[in-house]
Amino acid sequence: MGTSALQRRRDQALGSGAELFYDKPLEIVRGEGAYLFDRDGRRYVDMYNNVPVVGHANQAVVEAMAEQQATLNTHSRYLHEGIVAFAERLTSLYHDGIESVVFGCSGTEAVEVAIQMARLATGNRGLVCTDATYHGNSELVGSMSYLGDNPPQSGDVRAFPFPELYRPLEEGLSEDELSDAYVARVAAAIASLKAEGTGFAALVMCSIFANEGPPEIPAGFMAKVTELAHREGGLVIADEVQSGYGRTGCWWGYEKTDFLPDIVVTGKPMGNGLPISATAAKKDLVDAFRAEKDYFNTCAASPLQAAVGMAVLDEIERLDLVRHAADVGDRLTRKLKDRAADYDVIGDARGYGLFLGVEMVKDSASKKPDMDLTLALSDRLKDKGFLTSYSGKYNNVLKIRPPLVFSHEDADAFLAAFDKCMGEMHG
Repeated sequence: MGTSALQRRRDQALGSGAELFYDKPLEIVRGEGAYLFDRDGRRYVDMYNNVPVVGHANQAVVEAMAEQQATLNTHSRYLHEGIVAFAERLTSLYHDGIESVVFGCSGTEAVEVAIQMARLATGNRGLVCTDATYHGNSELVGSMSYLGDNPPQSGDVRAFPFPELYRPLEEGLSEDELSDAYVARVAAAIASLKAEGTGFAALVMCSIFANEGPPEIPAGFMAKVTELAHREGGLVIADEVQSGYGRTGCWWGYEKTDFLPDIVVTGKPMGNGLPISATAAKKDLVDAFRAEKDYFNTCAASPLQAAVGMAVLDEIERLDLVRHAADVGDRLTRKLKDRAADYDVIGDARGYGLFLGVEMVKDSASKKPDMDLTLALSDRLKDKGFLTSYSGKYNNVLKIRPPLVFSHEDADAFLAAFDKCMGEMHG
């Protein structure tokens, strides 16, 4: 495949390792709602990008951004009504145990703040996460990412197998027994940290294990593992960067998977493209963090972030996007499950609202992951005007995560394209 002049310039300017999607990368020049347009004017349905949660180029958000930037934008060391009002509104959306917020500019920053809060509160350093997770790309947060089949047995991090029904830890167990088996693996990870003298500070989880699939989670696991973490003296950090802001058909992923975290992290969708993140917790946790760390971020907790953040919340409520995500997503999930019964190479289809995964395998009996098939399917869908990606421990799960303005009509068009691709590839 030839390399375009723009791609060659990009490789020089950004470094040749800067990732691009698809065998033949796209040059995108414009977005509108759930759609992206290339230089030739071809329209694509964006089924991957959770950043423009209320749609690309949302007019209300654009106007709020322009008006605030034309009025005032400065750092957070001045009093500003808009910043306080945004923080108050955001914290009102969490469960009652979440009272105060630390703003940042990226999910990575927000997770780092959460970890520091947990370490200060517990006096310990140890972190427990899954073996196929992703929480950011800094040195600290990146130490928890994609640990695979041979996770570290020393240091500050321990991993456990992510909970799932499709490839269970043990065959032949009831769902309740399977849940207990996964909890036991978390308990072993905590015990290992304590035995080494590191101690246990926090269990860090995406509320729906987004990068892990997202899998169907054994019933009761999330509540049981939260109880375990608290009993062992640690805190529970919920990474809601992908699962929050109505994505699952609830405001927060933890509502969908039924647990109450101590610290909640969110990011990308908060600003619909403007960098905003938040770490939210009880006020005493936030106060202790601020007293110890004197945290300051020049571009965070700014009037611009507050104006845009409020506009995004307004649009989610005006367009009833939380309910919409549940309605469209649940129907799309059902339709994809139907297709899993028709094709032996579709091992499983599952979803939480408008976050769906289609797991591609060599055959349904062996459940052997087929990454090549997943990549080929994603490329074919791109050629038909639908932009997806992949995730999962084996990179074999077609990842579907559109803006929340994605419609029933968009879903039907995608299903037709999906059927054509599967027919072309497998008859």
